[in-house]
Amino acid sequence: MTAVDLRSSATLAEPEERGTLSIDHAVVRKVAQRAADLVPGTAKVERKVARLGLGTHGTGAKVSGRDNDVDLALDLALHYPAPVRTVVGEVREQVTREVEHITSYHVRSLAVTVSALLPEPRPRVR
Repeated sequence: MTAVDLRSSATLAEPEERGTLSIDHAVVRKVAQRAADLVPGTAKVERKVARLGLGTHGTGAKVSGRDNDVDLALDLALHYPAPVRTVVGEVREQVTREVEHITSYHVRSLAVTVSALLPEPRPRVR
């Protein structure tokens, strides 16, 4: 079997003629949520309706902005007794880095609301 060089058989159009790529804010939201949830010290919160458990959820995010600038608002829970300022600082760094790396959008502002402080989970077996 021989290798075929695809570049030799087709010429690429000039960069300005290739089109554009738009990344929807829903994708930016998912990237921000995932990045925040991976920071040590963040916690998942149990969903309840009428005292019935409906699973858990992590960080909530809202995205706004135009063109290549986005504004993010995060709502998250932290484990207690975590150093809140330290964890929030790490969340800001991680989310900004991931959103800018994956989407190439510039994070213009990032607001973080800590809506819950939850105790560290205890092991069930001793």
